[in-house]
Amino acid sequence: MNFEGYKLEIEKSSRKEVCEKALEKAKAVQPALNAMVTFVDYDDSYLEEADKDSYLYGLPIVLKDNVNTKGIRTTASSRILDNYIPVYDAHIWTKLKKAGAILIGKASLDELAMGGTNRTAYTGPVHNPYDTSRISGGSSGGSAVLVASNVVPFAIGSDTGDSIRKPASYNGIVGVKPTYGRISRYGIIPYASSLDHVGYFTRCIDDAAKALFVLAGRDDRDMTSSYEEVPDYFKNLNGDLKGKRIAVLKNVSDAVSNETINKQFNALLEKMKAAGAIIDEVELDDKLVRTMLPAYHIIANAEATANHSNLDGIRFGMQEDGDTMEEVMMNTRTKGFGKLLRQRFVIGSYCLAVDNQEKVFRKAQKVRRLIVDEYAKFFNEHDCVIALASGMSAPLMETTADEDKLSDEYLVAENHMVINNFTGYPSMTMPLGMTDENMPIGINISTKPFTEQLLFNIGKGIEDITGLADMYKEVA
Repeated sequence: MNFEGYKLEIEKSSRKEVCEKALEKAKAVQPALNAMVTFVDYDDSYLEEADKDSYLYGLPIVLKDNVNTKGIRTTASSRILDNYIPVYDAHIWTKLKKAGAILIGKASLDELAMGGTNRTAYTGPVHNPYDTSRISGGSSGGSAVLVASNVVPFAIGSDTGDSIRKPASYNGIVGVKPTYGRISRYGIIPYASSLDHVGYFTRCIDDAAKALFVLAGRDDRDMTSSYEEVPDYFKNLNGDLKGKRIAVLKNVSDAVSNETINKQFNALLEKMKAAGAIIDEVELDDKLVRTMLPAYHIIANAEATANHSNLDGIRFGMQEDGDTMEEVMMNTRTKGFGKLLRQRFVIGSYCLAVDNQEKVFRKAQKVRRLIVDEYAKFFNEHDCVIALASGMSAPLMETTADEDKLSDEYLVAENHMVINNFTGYPSMTMPLGMTDENMPIGINISTKPFTEQLLFNIGKGIEDITGLADMYKEVA
């Protein structure tokens, strides 16, 4: 069901009944999916002051568990924050309450949002509803599978590399990362400040357009948030592709080896042409493309190391015993962080060391600028850039570590979406089709900053072609 379907259900029964049914369903699928960290009982105490005409009024929703919620445990799926209960609300949760959304729970993520599989959560891996032996993708995997399994119609995620858009592809739903600054990040436990975006999941473009209208806008507590006016994207939605100039990112197409997926992508492009779109191939310099992931890892790990220096066992969160303050901090961080995070903090610390900043960190920032400048040229003559979101469907749990991490398949096909965290451009993943194994695959489209209306319009045109609005997979 989309947002309108839920509204009709509420009219037939009641808001409380619909939301409690969603909560019961979330609990029922938890053994199979392991998607939730904390369940939240029905609470409508704030609805008197909410906007009853809001697109989200009365709808059950889920927040990624790196969103601070006053009085509700917020762990970021890390042992070090297992007992953390915030004393304030994130801006987006305040906005959602004003819109009348009903929170039913906090969803699992890769620990502190660092990862792409959702296998590193302190509470264990999250499973794909289409095949529970496969990953959900990450880091926003819990949010993604709760939308994909028809538990809720909407969930908040965050995206630092592709942490909304890759799970959207693996789970057959819509994942939106708006322009950097379009949604306030105040109250979000950070990963890498220059790359972090707040975004969300829905099951159709109509709902994606409605959701951004609710969430976007200036917040003085986040100095990177934009003053740009927020239009009603849904009211202005138009799926006409005629005359739209679409740039196909050839680097990605060339790196994808799966012929079935390539055929589906090419078939979509032909149908877009038939609908009046103008399709061109564009290509980034190969050297720049292959530097995207290494540059991303340097910048992200360095910023994460700085951002999480406050997780020391002294100020808040869990604490391990020690004879001195230094011992307490060392023991807490050693036991509180998983192996992957400890590795990333070592890398980040190395990059930030005084002797290394110029030759490692600053160099990565310069490479980022070169990539951003080259990518921006595509939009001088094109309305959007399109590519496969991934060259594969969701991998099996036990095979995700087997990639050749120096291959173009890995460096380019599986990690190209970091470019829109470098640029801050709006980027959205949506369903393309299904593999022979009946697993979802997705495409990614991106437009210039603050042109989300164009992004949704093109997405709507594609959705009309594929007919894949409101996909979901019920879990027995």
